[in-house]
Amino acid sequence: MANSGCEVHRFDPSIKSAHIQEGQHLWNHRLSIDWRDPNPAVAAHKLRSRAKKLGTILNEFGHQKIDVLKADMESAEWKILENLILEDIVEQIGQLVFEVHIHWPGFEVSGNDSTVVRYWYSLLKELELKDFRLFHTYKDLLKPQMFLKKEAFNASSCYTLSWVNTRWK
Repeated sequence: MANSGCEVHRFDPSIKSAHIQEGQHLWNHRLSIDWRDPNPAVAAHKLRSRAKKLGTILNEFGHQKIDVLKADMESAEWKILENLILEDIVEQIGQLVFEVHIHWPGFEVSGNDSTVVRYWYSLLKELELKDFRLFHTYKDLLKPQMFLKKEAFNASSCYTLSWVNTRWK
């Protein structure tokens, strides 16, 4: 995408420098997207926290919208998606491509299987209510065939779901 002239920002908390520009349109940032901002008391012990809410990152970078957000949040995606919806950040996104993991509930998601599935469904339904439409799915057959810690025939523990915001301007 950067080679096509799109401004691309990658977030990876493991890179050595805080911000690295590669080429004219590609930036790498030592950050990860989270569903909460760091506690100021804890963050004071570090020069800069490496995990922030997407809304905070947008404000710090001076950005108003995101054309495409592609994210693999390593099982934090459900709480991050909830935060994007609750803070109306999702409305600033044109296309949303999330890798979701369903082999366990995810970080800070609890309850029995029915409660977890209802929570996941409520987030997906909220995207639909905000006029996001699912246009592509991918089932990663290389991942274990698990659903909430149980083996599941012909399933995957990891799916990539792609939505388009039909209100996008």
